[in-house]
Amino acid sequence: MMTSPTAFANVAADPPAISPGVVRRAVSEQFALDGEYKPLVSERDQNFHLRTPSGEQYVVKVTSAVEQRIVSDFHLACLLHLEAAGATATPRVIRTVAGESAGRIECDGKTHVLRVVSYLEGTPLSTAAIDTGTAREFGTQLANLDAALQGFRHPGERPELLWDLQRVTELRALQHHIDSTTVGRSVALAIDDFESNVEPKLGSLRRQVIHGDANPENVLLDESRRVCGLIDFSDSVNAPLVFDVAIAASYLRGVEPLALIAPFVAAYHAALPLQKDEIELLFDLVRARLATTVSILYWRLAERAAEDAYREKSLQSEGAAIHFLEALDALGRDEFVSSINKKIGTG
Repeated sequence: MMTSPTAFANVAADPPAISPGVVRRAVSEQFALDGEYKPLVSERDQNFHLRTPSGEQYVVKVTSAVEQRIVSDFHLACLLHLEAAGATATPRVIRTVAGESAGRIECDGKTHVLRVVSYLEGTPLSTAAIDTGTAREFGTQLANLDAALQGFRHPGERPELLWDLQRVTELRALQHHIDSTTVGRSVALAIDDFESNVEPKLGSLRRQVIHGDANPENVLLDESRRVCGLIDFSDSVNAPLVFDVAIAASYLRGVEPLALIAPFVAAYHAALPLQKDEIELLFDLVRARLATTVSILYWRLAERAAEDAYREKSLQSEGAAIHFLEALDALGRDEFVSSINKKIGTG
């Protein structure tokens, strides 16, 4: 795959920096909502938590100006599809007073899509102690989400975004930012293995729209430690179904490499059975996601200012990806696949 400047630009662009007062006025005029605004850290968009005087809560999203409108429409259509399918753990799209699914803000000669969705209560999985029970619950709920997305299509379902695992080989352009020989070697090996083992089989894998970023920040738990929310569909894309499993698994970084991944995959498989070829590619796909995380982390360290909020958040949450990639390399593909098959009862 040739390197896409757009895929890099969509990640590298700074989020909008529109004053909260301007955003508040636009939301009040277009959505008839007002209240207290609290900024939320985001990679590409400018987000706020809005609480109205009556206690209703929403997420207000000012979309990056570099995002094509068809992609914004795709994200909204995805949520509307899930709502129509009866999904209960995903945000609801709030319409404007004119009945539209989105508004807009004009600022500094740029047009930004303005979206408002319902705010889901819950504890982020990233702040909870993940045990095997939680991992199984996560697997079941992600499978249910993917099942609900089956059959959904949209003209904007193939956005050019560097986080898309289908673009892993493009990450070679970022390798010079990795200043550790050991880390660079692990990342290069993961990319090479993706190119050798996964790319030849991409055409035969089941495809559909997937969430694309089921990381612990985007998974919410209720007081009973059940998954009550799956949020942030800004990385959704039409891709092989198993990519969604691998992306989520890459964040289940237990003391032992498979301690959380195995029960997670087994629960997913029980709800939405994986095929043999998908299971055999999981090792390479999990490592490819970790290589993506590490590569973009080092790139961001080089490109973003030291005080950048998302840069600091990434440093705290993604540094562990380096060690987990090395742990998987030590485990090896054969042991990984064998253990997964045994756990799901196919080995």
